[in-house]
Amino acid sequence: MARRPQTIPRSAADRAAAEPVARTGNPVDLSPLPDRVGYVLRRAQLAVFKDFNRTCAEYDIRPAQYSVLTVIENNPGLKQIEISTALGIKRTNLVALLDLLEQRGLARREPVPSDRRSYALFLTSKGKAFMDRVHSSVARHEDNVNGALGDKGREQLLHLLNRILDKIGPAPGEDEV
Repeated sequence: MARRPQTIPRSAADRAAAEPVARTGNPVDLSPLPDRVGYVLRRAQLAVFKDFNRTCAEYDIRPAQYSVLTVIENNPGLKQIEISTALGIKRTNLVALLDLLEQRGLARREPVPSDRRSYALFLTSKGKAFMDRVHSSVARHEDNVNGALGDKGREQLLHLLNRILDKIGPAPGEDEV
């Protein structure tokens, strides 16, 4: 017999404030969604991304762009396919993302001498200066998230999310978005 997941107790006021309301003015019944890990995880991801976008608005950067720039910053000369695989981004999506970063003058592609079909990726000097500035906003965003979780909660959440990835996460190359 399957065990029903336990819900995290919340006050009636918290539940009422969180319930969506239909045009009729009546609350929308979301059950059993609030007890589903995937549903709550996705809602939390949207909230975290919204905070990232708000906190980093002056830089006009999104989480995926920041991830790509960070990997390039820490691994200059990686091939596009290596970044695509490492971050689980479809190659076609990465190409479009890199086109945008190149248009903004933040990154550049250079042909790989040993493989004419591949490009190595580097930050431009503008990209390096940009990352120096944006890291402080990302740190503020992380502080916002940590404020909601607390230090112990952050550690627990990261541990649990990594357990999900280890146990049921996609194999390398299968997690492309």
